[in-house]
Amino acid sequence: MSKTSLVRLAAAGTVTAFLTIGIAACGPSDDSAGSSGPSAKGGDTASAPAAPSSAPAQKKEDKPADKPAAKGDGTFEVGKDIQPGTYRTSGNSDGMCYWERDKDAKGDTDSILANDTVYGSSYVTIKPTDKIFTSTDCKDWFAAGKDKPASPKTSMGDGMYKVGTDIAAGTYKAKGGESCYWERTKDALHDVDSILANDNVTGQAVVTITAKDAYFKTADCGTWTKTG
Repeated sequence: MSKTSLVRLAAAGTVTAFLTIGIAACGPSDDSAGSSGPSAKGGDTASAPAAPSSAPAQKKEDKPADKPAAKGDGTFEVGKDIQPGTYRTSGNSDGMCYWERDKDAKGDTDSILANDTVYGSSYVTIKPTDKIFTSTDCKDWFAAGKDKPASPKTSMGDGMYKVGTDIAAGTYKAKGGESCYWERTKDALHDVDSILANDNVTGQAVVTITAKDAYFKTADCGTWTKTG
């Protein structure tokens, strides 16, 4: 099976104090013709016991969320605005999330080292030699690996998943369709050489994801379910 490049150039555009509670001591009202309360014997007034005064406990501040490494929209200089490393975004369910790694800031087609139009979550590794990272209509990018699930899942929809972290290795089956695409990769650079195997499937799809695979990417295949 020949390996096909998924490199696509998308048109980047805009789609785009404490409260102090005072408890007053209360007593019955004075005897009078207009008084509706009971009269105190001997003219004495009885004081109600005062409730202990206490301020409500201060709510513990929530731990601030991790700061994103890059926003979902923008052009960032590598080494200044964003550091080399692997990053993850939850993407965009309508497939409008687009990113690219560039070797310079000229904006030419030849400047593009790798790019992708994302369905669901995605990962990308930015190399120290990259000059520019661009993201359009994506969710914010976070350093990968900070929020690991309790155990890898055995089913998945559109997106890119880290094997052994997001999903378990094994054989998966999906309903597929006319535009179903999947690929097994050895890294998140998105180069042609990153692809270990891929396929454009018509109808039902079956694939075995090995423990040696780094990532699995799928689009328009429906839900994959582990069968073995």
